[in-house]
Amino acid sequence: MVRSKRIVLIVHNVRSAHNVGSILRSADGFGAEKVYLTGYSPYPESANDQRLPHISQKISQAVHKTALGAERSVPWEHRPDINRLLRQLAADGYSLAALEQTPQAINLDQFDSADDIALVLGNEITGVEPKILGETGLHLQIPMLGAKESLNVAAAAAIALYHLRLG
Repeated sequence: MVRSKRIVLIVHNVRSAHNVGSILRSADGFGAEKVYLTGYSPYPESANDQRLPHISQKISQAVHKTALGAERSVPWEHRPDINRLLRQLAADGYSLAALEQTPQAINLDQFDSADDIALVLGNEITGVEPKILGETGLHLQIPMLGAKESLNVAAAAAIALYHLRLG
């Protein structure tokens, strides 16, 4: 597979370590360059981890349960400040996008771009915060055909990565 563009994920304020693990696994499968875990999203143990050891170990085990080792094969970084990260990625040439249903959102099946993309994923219940939506120039959505209006964040991330990489 030829990788024509760089894709990074920004997992912001996702509550579930299992969702984080699943997202890391999908990021590995679809060749994401990096995953940034921002806000209060749980993250695996790291070399200079400031959390209490029993806390970081418990969270790492929960992430590993669904990541199945992808937390070691996909580059990831914990960045508490998403705003600074978004500015950095924009300066590095990434188009900033949010996976969120908004009036201006483009359906993924109608989106095609060769640009490098930094894709923000939001909280399981509230989605991507309005302030962050204002920072991203692009909103993408997965067309929903059933009674439910959204998917689990990890499932949505996998669908978005598939389309961005191979669609």
